[in-house]
Amino acid sequence: MATVLVCVLAGLMMTVAGLAARGTDLRSDRGADLRDLIVTQADRNEELRGHASELSGEVESLSAAQPGSSGLSQEVRVAELEASMLPVTGPGLRVTLMDAPNDVKPAGVDDDALVVHQQDIQAVVNALWAGGAEAMTIQGERVISTTGIKCVGNTVVLHGIPYAPPYVIEAIGDQESLQRGLDESHAIEIYRQYVAAYGLGYSVDRVGTLELPAYDGTVGLRFARQG
Repeated sequence: MATVLVCVLAGLMMTVAGLAARGTDLRSDRGADLRDLIVTQADRNEELRGHASELSGEVESLSAAQPGSSGLSQEVRVAELEASMLPVTGPGLRVTLMDAPNDVKPAGVDDDALVVHQQDIQAVVNALWAGGAEAMTIQGERVISTTGIKCVGNTVVLHGIPYAPPYVIEAIGDQESLQRGLDESHAIEIYRQYVAAYGLGYSVDRVGTLELPAYDGTVGLRFARQG
């Protein structure tokens, strides 16, 4: 009787589970992988940025067609240049950061010490601005006042797009001043100690002509607070 009762209960539970599932997997993973979400959102961001670029082109064409708008167009161009909305060219520096080689596994050293982090990239950016940079890109993306750098796993997210190393930062400006900004940065001095100890990558190249693209994303602020 006990065996029959157990079989009846098991059959009842299987029937209830089948009705509840309705052909789906009750144990399916409801949490999507974070990196997959980032890649999906990055594709969406690229699509929206392309659409925004097309609309900006239409606005410029319509503005240029308006009679007596030459003075206003010049003011708009100056504002766009200051807001990094126009491509620029000029001499400058190219800084490249890279994780330590995969075969570097020092005993007792955490893996986090062997990769480039957002604070390392931010240190280079801050040092170049301090050195008088006039314009800058990270991974070919133009840096603006609201640009944020975020670490997600072993990738860096910039403007909603994930990037893997090597990380390339380019800045236009006086090369001597830019180099001095890097040399005087305490944060970069610490990073270079990790370069010497664990083989992380750090190189600075002087480039005669850098071509930095315009920022083609949205520039509106959703939230702001006066400091």
